Amino acid sequence: MIVGVPKEIKNNEYRVALTPAGAQMLRSAGHQIVIEQGAGEGSGFTDEEYAAEGAKILPGAAEVWGEADLVMKVKEPQPAEYEYFRENQILFTYLHLAAAGELAAVMADKKLTGIAYETIQLPNGSLPLLTPMSEVAGRMAVQVGAQFLETFHGGRGVLLGGVPGVPPAEVMIVGGGVVGTNAAKMALGLGAHVVILERSLDRMRYLDDIFNGRISTMMSNPHNLLNAAQRADLLIGAVLIPGARAPRLVTEEMVKQMKKGAVIVDVAVDQGGSIETIDRSTTHSDPTYVKHGVIHYAVANIPGAVPRTSTFALTNATMPYVMELANKGFDRAVKENMALRMGVNTYRGQLTHPAVAESVQLPYTPLDHMLFYHA
Repeated sequence: MIVGVPKEIKNNEYRVALTPAGAQMLRSAGHQIVIEQGAGEGSGFTDEEYAAEGAKILPGAAEVWGEADLVMKVKEPQPAEYEYFRENQILFTYLHLAAAGELAAVMADKKLTGIAYETIQLPNGSLPLLTPMSEVAGRMAVQVGAQFLETFHGGRGVLLGGVPGVPPAEVMIVGGGVVGTNAAKMALGLGAHVVILERSLDRMRYLDDIFNGRISTMMSNPHNLLNAAQRADLLIGAVLIPGARAPRLVTEEMVKQMKKGAVIVDVAVDQGGSIETIDRSTTHSDPTYVKHGVIHYAVANIPGAVPRTSTFALTNATMPYVMELANKGFDRAVKENMALRMGVNTYRGQLTHPAVAESVQLPYTPLDHMLFYHA
């Protein structure tokens, strides 16, 4: 199989979908690798490093998309890349189609096979390819929140950990999954007072155990969300429903009652956002806006700010699935691997993930029916 890696063109996105070590693994298995010139530079990988592992360096994205059977990316294709789509070509990347109806429609129209990192799901419900970036994003949410709480950036002028005689900042985290857990680790490490709002009692028991009572947990309901918003110096949105738009849990009325100069970081913005006043995505070059006196940080590719760490973490997780696709081909790989099958969002012009189809209001076709009954 020919595996292609174009350079990411999303605003301030410096990650790359494949490391030189990954290229070596694919090459050793007999596959060809084509890499766009300069694709790895943002993560500290040179063209020479890829070439040394047997990859062919091509001058532009058109050439990579034109040769590749399987295209690996980090972020969803941008409109400028739509023209490269080919029927039955496989795209393996973060797609977040629930918040990208136009992209979903174009992929279906071009009959592009789209496998989304974020919907590959193991039998225990975990999301192995989303987890590493959720870990990064959760930890970074606290870093950027602390930064924008500084008066220099328009914040309340609050130090997360406080000092002796001065209480620490109140960090409220909506959602106790991977993002929320990692945000709590960072906030605790900086000395903040941390509350996680979660709707699962089992998850709250787990969080209480692993943090040994050093955080507080609250049932996520409108009353408690309002209380959290009123108390928060830093409010972190960390809610995920696999494949679907994030539910809007923190309403505009709640935001209006937050402290002036408080900070919101919504990690769920790439799935539509869980804070009602997050009405648009921002970029690393212009990351915030102010609404109702509250600083809103709505960057959709938070891990892109630390691309080297993020690239290694991501490819550690993606490589086993890439190898399966390359070694077995799409049909056999997804038939034999249920987790990988759940990652398929588009196939033969159809939307094959129910949550995505519902979110973008397009027809849903079960992938199993297409694979096993119309092969």
